[in-house]
Amino acid sequence: MFAGLKRAYRAARAAFPAGKTGQRRFDAAVHDRLTASWLSTAGTIDQELRKDLDRLRSRSRDLFKNNEYAKRFGRMVRNNVVGAQGFTLMAASVTAAGKPDTADNAAIEAAWLRQCRPGNFEVTGQLSGDDTFRLLAVALARDGEVLIRELRGRGYGEFGWQLQVIDIDRLDTHYNVEATATSNAVVMGVEMDAFRRPVAYHINFNTGTGRQRERVPAAQILHRFIADDMEQARGYPWAHAVMRTLHDLHGYREAAVIAARVGASKMGIWETIDGEPPPGAEPGDMGDYVTSVEPGTFDFGPKGYKLSNYDPTYPHEQFDAFCKAALRGISSGLGVAYHGLANDLEGVNFSSIRSGVLEEREEWMVIQQWFISALLVPIFERWLPVALMSGKVVSANGVALPASKIDKFMAHSWQGRRWSWVDPMKDIQASILAIEAGLASPQQIAAQTGRDVEDVLDDIARFQEMVKAKGVTVGPQAAPAPANAAPPQDEDDKDDKDRALTREAFAELRTQARDLLAHSRQVTERPVVVELRNDPVQVHITQADTHLHLPEQRSEPQPAPIVNVHVEPAPVHVDVQPAQVTVEPAEVNVSLEATMPAPEVTVHLPPRKTETEIQRDSAGRISHTTQTERDA
Repeated sequence: MFAGLKRAYRAARAAFPAGKTGQRRFDAAVHDRLTASWLSTAGTIDQELRKDLDRLRSRSRDLFKNNEYAKRFGRMVRNNVVGAQGFTLMAASVTAAGKPDTADNAAIEAAWLRQCRPGNFEVTGQLSGDDTFRLLAVALARDGEVLIRELRGRGYGEFGWQLQVIDIDRLDTHYNVEATATSNAVVMGVEMDAFRRPVAYHINFNTGTGRQRERVPAAQILHRFIADDMEQARGYPWAHAVMRTLHDLHGYREAAVIAARVGASKMGIWETIDGEPPPGAEPGDMGDYVTSVEPGTFDFGPKGYKLSNYDPTYPHEQFDAFCKAALRGISSGLGVAYHGLANDLEGVNFSSIRSGVLEEREEWMVIQQWFISALLVPIFERWLPVALMSGKVVSANGVALPASKIDKFMAHSWQGRRWSWVDPMKDIQASILAIEAGLASPQQIAAQTGRDVEDVLDDIARFQEMVKAKGVTVGPQAAPAPANAAPPQDEDDKDDKDRALTREAFAELRTQARDLLAHSRQVTERPVVVELRNDPVQVHITQADTHLHLPEQRSEPQPAPIVNVHVEPAPVHVDVQPAQVTVEPAEVNVSLEATMPAPEVTVHLPPRKTETEIQRDSAGRISHTTQTERDA
């Protein structure tokens, strides 16, 4: 019995080695010798950022300055989030009747354009509105967060309102205070209430005696970052997951370049038993002995010395494959397409580049929308009341918009940049089909191109006015007429040409006429002549002529009649005494419908005479009849 228990115990030990149990659990949470180096923490995101944020930001800034791929990513963020034209404000105030208030909207948009001029938008006077937004977009990617201060009052631009862009490094990461019954908590320079809502920001400003921390109310500050965790007080660089790979790849490529330079130099080392320098060699600045050589020369080594060649073979054939694999991982971590980050279009086809670009552009539009809601909307909502109170938001009639209608004027939207496709003709055709099918509106299509539909219509109207004023012809030019060309036709001739009798219409007419002939023959068993007259074209069809010979194409256009043919069977009268049967000619009705006067149609059935000979049997019954038909 005990022997059986021991065997079962040994079997269980073999099935479940030390450190493992039969309980179900996540493999990623198992701690053994293979995962011992997998470090993990159970702290909050703010606890991690307190220790690492400054180092993360400084290393990210170094990469954006000195690493070519990080620099490329910064330009991609700037160009795709903001772009060359920046964001377009579209005021959307409406009248009491619910229609767009065009005059007021134009006044607000014009005032905002003045506000965005250099010297008017931000306090240094060096950046325009679009320049500031591009700077903020790059700072968001590099540092993970931006800090903006609102300044109001006389002297701050035309409207008494400007922005101060503050380096996020001034927000004191090391200033942390625990909450008490009478004071708020401060987390890395951000003062928060019990609901973690920012109350104030503790910012280091330069003074004559050094840096001095100042408490700025949150009402004056825009502190924005894309949060990745709950209860996150500060942002961190977007490239945090690939920064080490970027740094290592840069070092790898640098080492490969140096190895290639060394290998191209074909260097060697003089070796001796006692380690003495060669005769006549002079020590360099570093205390080493170097012998220089010139291309195309051969030197004799000193007696007792042996030259050891140094011939590195690096970089080898795997260099490109390794760099591409590393860059693909970096591109995935940054959320961009590999061919865009690496500037590598080798082996890229239309389908692959389309798939990569579409996914990347979706990411850019997500960031654009966040940029609009987090920065542009609050900036506009803070500027508009101040601008209305200044009395400088003036409509075309010279009347300033009243500040009492702030709720009406606050309605607006923003349009970010959009991208054209590699085949713009297909895009345009697809947009036209979507509009015609009722699946899209012109406003939506204009927004997809980054423009306001009202601006498009205004541009078209101004262009047409200029064309009319200059008296020029725009569009495809007519080819010069040949010397022997016919004179141009007037409008009536043009209408006639549009309704010309084509060869296809003749073919249709022929088919209907043949049907008439076949039906008439079945009813009357006589040849029928159908004459269709439509001056100056005449068509004659007979039972014997089964082919319709169309006239040659004429320069004069002819109307195309629509022919409907209906044949009535001929009535048959039988006269037993004197045993003659008379068949009257079949009645043929032909109706014509045409856009022009209907052509004259005449149907001729020649008169015929039928004689019947009857033979009777002995009982007087009709046994045989013979019918003869001839012309009358």
